[in-house]
Amino acid sequence: MYNVSNIRNDFPILQRKVHDRQLIYFDNAATTHKPYQVIDSISNFYKFHNSNIHRGVHKLSQESTDMYEESHKKVGKFISAKNPFEETIFVRNTTEALNLLYYSFGMNELKKGDEVITSIMEHHSNLVPWQMLRRKGVKVKFVNVLEDGSFDIEDYEDKISKHTKFVSIVHGSNVLGTINPIKEIGKIAHDHDALFSVDGAQTAPHMKIDVSALDVDFYSFSAHKMLGPTGIGALYGKKHLLEKMEPFMLGGDMIKEVKLSQSTWNDLPWKFEAGTPNIVGGIAFGTAIDYLKKIGMDNIYRHEKSLVKHTLDNFNEIEDVKIYGPNNSAKRGGLVSFNIRNVHPHDVAGFLDTEYSIAIRSGHHCAQPLIEFFGDQSSARASYYLYNTKEEIDVFIDGIKKVKRLFQRKKGSIQ
Repeated sequence: MYNVSNIRNDFPILQRKVHDRQLIYFDNAATTHKPYQVIDSISNFYKFHNSNIHRGVHKLSQESTDMYEESHKKVGKFISAKNPFEETIFVRNTTEALNLLYYSFGMNELKKGDEVITSIMEHHSNLVPWQMLRRKGVKVKFVNVLEDGSFDIEDYEDKISKHTKFVSIVHGSNVLGTINPIKEIGKIAHDHDALFSVDGAQTAPHMKIDVSALDVDFYSFSAHKMLGPTGIGALYGKKHLLEKMEPFMLGGDMIKEVKLSQSTWNDLPWKFEAGTPNIVGGIAFGTAIDYLKKIGMDNIYRHEKSLVKHTLDNFNEIEDVKIYGPNNSAKRGGLVSFNIRNVHPHDVAGFLDTEYSIAIRSGHHCAQPLIEFFGDQSSARASYYLYNTKEEIDVFIDGIKKVKRLFQRKKGSIQ
């Protein structure tokens, strides 16, 4: 049985009161809270093991190295990498992982006349880097989104060509909640001899990921969106591709040998991890993975589906609520973006915070082209995780009804 009450007991911040009310946290797409297990792993490292990795033969350094390397293996196994250790590069976050690909592959391998394909539903982190390749004469194409928020496969097939060398698509939209057909998209890319990269920031925390079965070339995600600390994330890459790519950063620990005439690079994964890394973050990332595996990713996925269905069922009974993305919980992940006619999303978020102690997100969610495609400039977003409940959503729905009554008395428009 999925016991959400027991799960909630592991998260100290969920016991906090905000504005003299019990906190309801629906901003999990931005970052998630941390259980005692993760918090304690950070504290215990600094209390008992703190030392730099790969720097010494003394006991503390050996312990730190072993713990850090073990976390690489845990993260790699979590996404079913064939070579969990060598194919798991620790980075600061999904954004850095995608920038690593932009630099190490895009800047070094692509040339004038080549093409990169992404989509208009991307987070800016998977859009802006590829725009920069235009300086090299690389053409960037953007796949459209259908009105129901789904990926336009036909448009994708029309735009991909023999000149396409790289396709980078989000797995789950942080605005629409749409879960894209990654295996199908990847097959089309590979049929055109293009590499395929996936932004998994909004899916790796919520569902079982098998990069080998999906046959993706690269997969990026962040620890802080899956119970881990900030400042650590992972880039999965197929071993033979990572071995061919040039390093992103240069300096300590990513080198094998340095001469004044030339230098040679370290083995994977260290080739892409220059300098002293976020050691404790990497270790705590592994602890977060342990926690998620204990609960079970399939269980988490089903729980979030039920929360989204409960939200959509209630929203569909409220007039003047615009829902972004599929109006079907079976086709989306654990978030719902929305707008209320004539009420600015910042007013919605501010009211829910001060009057109901509910934390949601408002703004363009780092996806301005997507928001503009749907005729708006911003939206409100409620995003769920393994510790949220239907009872919290009931309070949220009550707040939506109240904010609608109060603010629609004023003139205005969704912006």
